[in-house]
Amino acid sequence: MPAEQRQNGTSAFSGANALLDEVNRRLLSELHADPRITMSALARRVGMSAPAVTERVQRLERAGVITGYRMEVDPVALGLPVTAFARVRPAPGQLPKIAELAAALPQVSECHRITGEDCFLIKVHAAAVDKLEEVLDRFLMYGQTTTSIVVATPVPPRPLPVG
Repeated sequence: MPAEQRQNGTSAFSGANALLDEVNRRLLSELHADPRITMSALARRVGMSAPAVTERVQRLERAGVITGYRMEVDPVALGLPVTAFARVRPAPGQLPKIAELAAALPQVSECHRITGEDCFLIKVHAAAVDKLEEVLDRFLMYGQTTTSIVVATPVPPRPLPVG
């Protein structure tokens, strides 16, 4: 799976310019707008046959340009109204343990290895601040945390520009 190949931060696809012609960029835009669209409806939107569109989409998937399709759920609807970003500075020799812990905790929705004084940026969801504290305490075994609670999201996650 392309997403697995990219865990180290390297691109799974290096020939983007060769594959991303105007038609494929339009396909990506349409898929961003409606990832659940059928291939026949997608074909109608771009003025091509369904088999031709299906082949192009499959080629984009195989090449690692399309890395997956996902559903987004409001954390508040799941009883997780507190969202925070925690920066983690590992203690000596604890770097791999932080990534392992982040992967094991269901409250962690993202974990990024970053540059700077801290090595990780982790997005955490919790039912309340005391539950957030419990999650963060698990990381304190391996290093220091600095946490910022999200109060608003003026720019929610959005598709990358394909044009």
